[in-house]
Amino acid sequence: MPPRKKKEAKPEDMKSILWKSADKLRGSLDAAEYKHFVLGLVFLKYVSAAMEEKRAHLEEGLRPGGWLLEELGFDGEPPASAIPQILEDRELYTGAGIFYVPPTARWETVLERAKGTLDDPTLGKVIDMAMETIEKVNTSLKKGTLPQQYNSGRVDETTLAGLVKLLDRLTFQAQVGEDGQRVGARDLMGEVYEYFLEQFALQEGRKGGEYFTPPSVVKLLVEMLEPEEGERVLDPACGSGGMFVQAERFVETHGGDRMNVGVYGQERNLTTWRLAHMNLAIHGIEADLGEGPADSFRDDQHGDLRADVVMANPPFNISDWGGELLGVDDRWTYGTPPVGNANFAWIQHMVSHFAPGGRAGIVLANGSMSSKSGGEGDIRRAMVEDDLVACMVALPGQLFRSTQIPACLWFLGEGKGRHSKWVRGRKGEVLFIDAREMGVMSSRTEKVLTDEELTRIAGTFRAWRGAEGPGVGTYEDVPGFCRSVPLEELRGHEFVLTPRRYVGTAEPEEDPDAEPVAERVARLSKELFGLFEESGRLEAVVREQLGRM
Repeated sequence: MPPRKKKEAKPEDMKSILWKSADKLRGSLDAAEYKHFVLGLVFLKYVSAAMEEKRAHLEEGLRPGGWLLEELGFDGEPPASAIPQILEDRELYTGAGIFYVPPTARWETVLERAKGTLDDPTLGKVIDMAMETIEKVNTSLKKGTLPQQYNSGRVDETTLAGLVKLLDRLTFQAQVGEDGQRVGARDLMGEVYEYFLEQFALQEGRKGGEYFTPPSVVKLLVEMLEPEEGERVLDPACGSGGMFVQAERFVETHGGDRMNVGVYGQERNLTTWRLAHMNLAIHGIEADLGEGPADSFRDDQHGDLRADVVMANPPFNISDWGGELLGVDDRWTYGTPPVGNANFAWIQHMVSHFAPGGRAGIVLANGSMSSKSGGEGDIRRAMVEDDLVACMVALPGQLFRSTQIPACLWFLGEGKGRHSKWVRGRKGEVLFIDAREMGVMSSRTEKVLTDEELTRIAGTFRAWRGAEGPGVGTYEDVPGFCRSVPLEELRGHEFVLTPRRYVGTAEPEEDPDAEPVAERVARLSKELFGLFEESGRLEAVVREQLGRM
C-alpha cells in the first residue's frame, strides 16, 4: 500500500498549530520572550523546507537532458560521486534567493533529536548551533539576528521536544518558481507569520505596539505614498518590518519588480530588530537594517541615505528620547523640538532623509496637529509655510490596541507645489480628510478600516494631488469628509492642522421620494388645525359632564 501523502494544512490549521505552540511555553516564558522562541523555530522550519524544495529542483536538473547539466558544463550525466557535492553547492541556493542550510542545521536533524533518535548534544544545543550555523553561511543575516536561547535551560527538554514535533506539522506552499528562483513566502507563510505577530501584539498589549502597526493603517500609508520600482524606502522606527512587506506588495501588484526596491530600516530594540530580520527573510525581502539595533536620533545607521519614500509609526509622545543631548542638530531645520516630546523630532528626522521630491507618511498622536507647547506650534507653522505638508488624515479611534491615544496621519512632500512629481499644482494648499467616523469593529474593542474606506481616502488624495492613470477622478471638497485649504486660511487658524476644524459637517442626504416642503407644511397645518377643533369639542364635553355633577 503506497504511503499517504502529507495533507497540506490550510492557513487556519497553521495558525492553530502556531498558537498551540505558544501555549506550550506559557509558564516557562512570558509573552514578550516566547514569540521570538517560537518564531525562531518557524524560521528554521521554513528555510529548511525552502532549501529542500530547491534541492529537488536541482536534482531534476541533473537528470539526462536536465537544465543544470549544460549550465555546469557536463556533456552527459555527471559522475555519481559528484552529485552530492553539486547538491550542497551553497551558491546554487543563495544565487536563487534561497537560504543555504548545512546538514547539521536542517530541520530534519533537529526533529530527529527531538524524537530521541540522536544522542548528545541536548536538543537546545542542537537548535542553538543550527541558528549560529545558518547565520555564518548566509551573509544576508547579520550576526545575532537569529535567537540562540534554546539551551538556556529555561524551557525543559521535554517541552522543547514537544514544541519541535508540533511545529513539524507546518507545511508551506511552493517557495521556488519554475525558473528555480525564490518566489518568497508571500502567500501562506507570509499570512501566518503576520497573523502570529498580530496575536502576540494583542497578548502583550501596549508593549506589543512597539513592533506591530494595524494592517489597515499600514495599507493606507502605502496606498497614499505609492512606492515605485527603483525607489528607496526608509522606516526609521521599523518594528517588525510590516511597512516594508506592504510596500513591496504594492509595487508588485502595480506591475513593478519587488526585488528592485531599496529597503532601509532601523530599530533600537534588539529582540524586535531580530524579529524584523526574520520577518523580512520569510517574505524574501532584502533589507539594510543597520549593523545592529540602534537609536535613530543618537545613532542614525543611515545618515547619508536620501530616500524617496519615508514611512513610520514611531512611539507616540515619548519624553525619554534624549532631546536634552540634541539641542543643536542639523536635522532641526524647522525648529528645535521640545525635550519632553519627540513627535516633531521624528518628523524632522524623516524630512532630513528626503531625496529631491521625497515624500513621507507618518503616524502620530492627534496632539501633534494642535499643540503649541515647547515651540511645537512654531515648528508646525514653519513646515506649513515651507509648503512641506500635503495632507492630514484624522483616524477613527480604537485602531491601535496598544494605545487609546487618538492618532492621525501626516503626509509630507519635499518640493510640493514646485518641483515635486508627487503633488502637482497644489502650491500653498493642504488637504484635510476627516476619517474619524470610518472603520468597523473587528472585535469587541478594536476597529479596522475596510477596503472600501481605504480606497475612498487614498482615491481622494490621489485626485487632489493630480495623479495620472486609470480610475483617478476629479477632486471636489466634500463637507464633513475632505477639503483643500489655502495657506491664508491656515494662518488665520494659527496653523492648527486638525481636519474637523476645516472640513465642516456633512450635508444631510436628500431623499428623492421626500414630500416637497410647501406641500408638507400645508398638510401638517391642516392636521394641526383639525386637532385644535377636536380639542375644543372635547373640552366642551368635559365641561358639560362636570356641570352635571
